[in-house]
Amino acid sequence: MLNVTDILETIGMIREENLDIRTITMGISLLDCVSEDENRLCEKVYDKITRKAEHLVAVGCDIEKKYGIPIVNKRVSVTPVSLVGGTMTPDGYLKLAHTLQRAAETLGINFIGGYSALVHKGMTQGEKNLISVIPEALAETQLVCSSVNVATTKAGINMDAIRMMGSAIKRAAYLTRDNNSIGCAKLVVFANVPEDNPFMAGAFHGVGEPDTVINVGVSGPGVVAAAIKRAGDCNLSELADVIKKTAFKITRVGQLVASEAAERLQTPFGIIDLSLAPTPAIGDSVAHILEGMGLESCGGYGTTAALAMLNDAVKKGGVMASSHVGGLSGAFIPVSEDAGMIAAVERGALTLEKLEAMTAVCSVGLDMIAIPGDVSEDVICGIIADEISIGVANTKTTAVRVIPAYGKKEGDSVNFGGLLGYAPIMPVKPYSPARFVARGGRIPAPIHSLKN
Repeated sequence: MLNVTDILETIGMIREENLDIRTITMGISLLDCVSEDENRLCEKVYDKITRKAEHLVAVGCDIEKKYGIPIVNKRVSVTPVSLVGGTMTPDGYLKLAHTLQRAAETLGINFIGGYSALVHKGMTQGEKNLISVIPEALAETQLVCSSVNVATTKAGINMDAIRMMGSAIKRAAYLTRDNNSIGCAKLVVFANVPEDNPFMAGAFHGVGEPDTVINVGVSGPGVVAAAIKRAGDCNLSELADVIKKTAFKITRVGQLVASEAAERLQTPFGIIDLSLAPTPAIGDSVAHILEGMGLESCGGYGTTAALAMLNDAVKKGGVMASSHVGGLSGAFIPVSEDAGMIAAVERGALTLEKLEAMTAVCSVGLDMIAIPGDVSEDVICGIIADEISIGVANTKTTAVRVIPAYGKKEGDSVNFGGLLGYAPIMPVKPYSPARFVARGGRIPAPIHSLKN
């Protein structure tokens, strides 16, 4: 039972420490929309999305007012469109992207995810057609997000798919060059992608999910940072306990919102994703949490250890607060969306290589990282392959959302605005992996994949 102290503490978290519900995401299955006629398929997709999510935004706003808890984003994720479109032509898949955009505009949501393909073991012609037009789809729409899963621990790494994604990222950067290559901010390459992730750009509705579902992503880096500051110079075991208790409280808020949203929308409750998702706002930074734990700067020695401890404590606290924790759940380290990460890059403490090491112990991967626009496709493929291999070898989700900002060089910056923030252009080593990447084929699954 809540008491007055709990209520006042939660109010303080919201008013002073940037606690919010980062997203309510409705997942919608499109499997019953399949049609051999491209126009009919698009019509059925639009009708189902707008019918099922008709009240999503209104319900989110009502809950926001009722409890005084900010709900930053209302989003929709759909079945990976490659599973619905099948053998559609590239033009057909582009038409489907515009259909998703139109549905999102009708609903008034922030983003729609699921312009996606699962190609970790191979690609059908339809999946190749989809990937071939991802850059155009992201350039011609504003609210559509795309993801491609190129590897799993069970299947290994599909290097042919990575080669296609290196090309897609470069073309998306060029086609959106007049807007800081923002198309790349809506495109993520995954290993071991989860099917219930509510966060963009990687959200899609998995094939094992019900017809519709409500997934909620909570966020509270500022709350955790404040709790660490109050804890003072305690030892690390005590500090981990402080983080666990704080994560529990944050997750309970998400559970409350998720349960009510699911009931009002007459949709099953799926999961709470308890990822610490930062924003450019002062005091809402994962980097600042790590520095509050005792580091002089995020990116310095000790950063990976501190992040591993933070991630573990957040998960342990969260699973006690909700029976259905899923998605990514941990700590995000997107550079452009985290004021502390930006500052660490600008002072030279945080490099691409250190970020890669950090991804071995946190939620996702190399996220919202701006690099020079003249970086070659082969180098981008190498960056993706390195990061994806961490996920495959460690049986965890990893991802790459990298932005080769057209016309920008090391020392410049790009400003995306809003939650996407701004990013300094990070240096990239010029040495090419072209011969390695050109071999193609699949990197075999690791031996520990044989667990049956």
